[in-house]
Amino acid sequence: MEDGQLNVRQGSKGWQEGRAKNITFIVTKDCQLACKYCYLVGKNVQERMPWETAKAAIDFVLDHKDDSNFANYSSVIWDFIGGEPFLEIELIDHICDYIKSELFRRNHPWFNSYRFSFSTNGINYGSEQVQRFIEKNKDHLSIGITIDGTERKHDLNRVYKNSERGSYQDVVRNIPLWLKQFPNAGTKVTISSADIPYISESVLHLFKLGIHQVNINCVFEDVWKNGDDKLFEEQLINLADAIIDNKLYEQFSCSFFQEHLGHPLDCTIDNQNWCGAGKMLAVDAAGNFYPCTRFAQYSLRDKEAWIIGNVYDGIDQNKLRPFLTLDRCTQSSPECVNCEVAEGCAWCQGENFDAAQTHTVFERATAICKMHKARVRANNYYWNKLYRKLELEGKREEFEANKKNVKPEIC
Repeated sequence: MEDGQLNVRQGSKGWQEGRAKNITFIVTKDCQLACKYCYLVGKNVQERMPWETAKAAIDFVLDHKDDSNFANYSSVIWDFIGGEPFLEIELIDHICDYIKSELFRRNHPWFNSYRFSFSTNGINYGSEQVQRFIEKNKDHLSIGITIDGTERKHDLNRVYKNSERGSYQDVVRNIPLWLKQFPNAGTKVTISSADIPYISESVLHLFKLGIHQVNINCVFEDVWKNGDDKLFEEQLINLADAIIDNKLYEQFSCSFFQEHLGHPLDCTIDNQNWCGAGKMLAVDAAGNFYPCTRFAQYSLRDKEAWIIGNVYDGIDQNKLRPFLTLDRCTQSSPECVNCEVAEGCAWCQGENFDAAQTHTVFERATAICKMHKARVRANNYYWNKLYRKLELEGKREEFEANKKNVKPEIC
């Protein structure tokens, strides 16, 4: 995702080419799981979004379609998160019905040019209510199920709350149904210090499950130990060997390996902010607006929530303005700006804020620096080996031609 907007390709009829506004409903702060790497430190069962709040948020957005915060977007992503969003499937169904009817009634430019997006732990995916919702909205849905890899890796972190019981078996049973309904869907894998030894086997396991696109990243928080970067690099090289030696690259992809990763960046032409905080809009159960869900109180360890307005009074542009001025160079140290492998080094704006010494979004957290450099080294190994293999087989030109024809999917 770039600039808080999804780059999407033509999907169902009505979807417009280009970038879409992302509007997120924090429908609940409850979840069945207590994942050990989860940045949501304030999950609870009390804060559930009332219908009246959701309706007011929708009305505000649609009433202000010509405002600078919403104008010039030909499409919209209505995103639902928690906690676990499918715990509130009845509310979500009501919200989506209202959105569809209002877009039609108002003859809104977003009519039939929208997506309902979910990232779910997958536990309730096969339930009757969720399946009814999917059937009703299947032409406008993007659903990702989080499964972290093998049972060993998944259950190391993704455990039930008030228990050490892992959730792998309850998730994996729903993967075949999910892939039948969304065959091009990808999963999102999170890496923390404890599960580094299981990266390679886990990605290969997900491929075997039939998941063709594995999106994977290291947590941004400062959890890394001495030597983690070396172990990380070893795991990625093992994974690279397995993918290339078994020609898995022909059908599968892992986001750890990207051809243009690890180059220097020029502040005059490559100075965009990594994430879209401030260009997205999130709303919680109390009706508060945030520049991103990561600025809500349940997402923050050490800072107070950064509220930019509410569903009744609207958006305070003064509180939003700092996010609209963010770029790479204004929040990076000279070391990061001049880094020879800066391309692809990510950050989370919320973690920048949470980890900063003062109340600012202009101080970049760099806990993943060594992990990024290890990834770059493994990435260079991957592409050097792959292209040597393709050249020996006389298939490099064919491979590069096929890459150009690949269209980005909704993620």
